Amino acid sequence: MHPMLTIAVRAARAAGQNIMRAYTELDRIEVSSKGINDFVTSVDKEAEATITYQIRKSYPEHTIVGEEKGENRGSNNDYVWIVDPLDGTNNFVRGIPHFAISIALQHKGKTEVAVVYDPVREELFTAVRGKGAKLNDFRLRVTNVNELTSTMIGTGFPFKARQHTETYMAIFGEVFGQCADLRRAGSAALDLAYVAAGRLDGFFEIGLKPWDIAAGDLICREAGGTVTDFTGNHNYMVSGNIVAGSPKVTTELVKIMRPLLNEGLKR
Repeated sequence: MHPMLTIAVRAARAAGQNIMRAYTELDRIEVSSKGINDFVTSVDKEAEATITYQIRKSYPEHTIVGEEKGENRGSNNDYVWIVDPLDGTNNFVRGIPHFAISIALQHKGKTEVAVVYDPVREELFTAVRGKGAKLNDFRLRVTNVNELTSTMIGTGFPFKARQHTETYMAIFGEVFGQCADLRRAGSAALDLAYVAAGRLDGFFEIGLKPWDIAAGDLICREAGGTVTDFTGNHNYMVSGNIVAGSPKVTTELVKIMRPLLNEGLKR
């Protein structure tokens, strides 16, 4: 196993233990609001601290960017860890068993290692650039479909980018009219991992952050998927607007989206 993947897995599992202990005592968790339908809990913060500790033990010079603490700069900025300690916090605080830890390592801007860990199901999605993607040591491949008719597509509502609601609903309507079904489960990291595993044929969402998608992006691509922004380009880590799926599905989704995009989503 890649040595940095070993550390990422160790960190994810340690954070997962913290999260699952707290999950059995939800009434004791401190919850505060960062915005409309956007929560942070004491568990998010503790899980991020656990991940940071595990990374720092082996790589004290690396930089860590986490959702809750922001940038924790090290002396070596060539290596950057991008961490979401609890993707799906809203599900977690309501007792919905669908959330994950997301950890990615970038070297000079390229994602080299990725882990998405679902502690409820004990499913560990991993990838190393150029070496493929795995779920609990089994190789992953995206589905092999040529048209949208029979597909199941994942999505997320733009609750942090509500200025795009009208455009999003237009896209939603067009996609729903051409695919078999749509799902909104509440964790972008798991949605991307599910595309890699062939559980979903595609996925799209507006306004995500790098820690939401950095790990899932590599896992999906290493499973043979294609990841773009809404215009078919590769600016999604900056814009947060992401489309992922098997190559044909991604192409078809972008084809639907392009004529419907407002000016803010064309960038």
